[in-house]
Amino acid sequence: MKCNYITIEREYGSGGTKIARKLAEECGIACYGREILEEVSNEYNISTERIEKYEETVTNSFLYSIFIISRAQSGDPDMLANEGHIYVAEQLMIKKLAARGPAIFLGHCASEALKEKNGVIKVFIRASEEEKRKRIKDDYDIPEKDIELVRKRFDKKRANYFYANTATKWDDFTNYDIVLDSTILGIEGCVSVLKGLFPDKK
Repeated sequence: MKCNYITIEREYGSGGTKIARKLAEECGIACYGREILEEVSNEYNISTERIEKYEETVTNSFLYSIFIISRAQSGDPDMLANEGHIYVAEQLMIKKLAARGPAIFLGHCASEALKEKNGVIKVFIRASEEEKRKRIKDDYDIPEKDIELVRKRFDKKRANYFYANTATKWDDFTNYDIVLDSTILGIEGCVSVLKGLFPDKK
């Protein structure tokens, strides 16, 4: 199967964003992460801060998940809460961005948006607790005393958002085609593995 898109979900502090950006650079293709929020922000005249707040406050209720998924699949945003409207807007934006050509997508349930596309590889990136703590401290300049709280907050946000909009668990590795451990492989090693999916790029 020819790979056209890679969607990446990652643990906070695993280096997933670095891996995605470096992979995109080496392959000469687009990478969309925060850019998805910025595009939605521009199109719907809503700040990225508000979008992030909606993502963080989304419920992980199974009934809410079923409701939101049915509405999103029908393309009908009526009756959705603000969180639901944001999700639908993000899904539409991911599809628009994918229409531009091969790309890497970070988070935002991109695999759900692209599930009808051909050549989508779903990736999850993890790391050891020690490695994540070190990277959070070094890369994000988070004080030692706050590292665990920040890490749990971001992982919970990602898990809740993923479950609310897909009814599947974010950290269930059976949801992915490839699971990489950046502690073992390193950033370069992960990039090398994923680069092999785009043999015709650079």
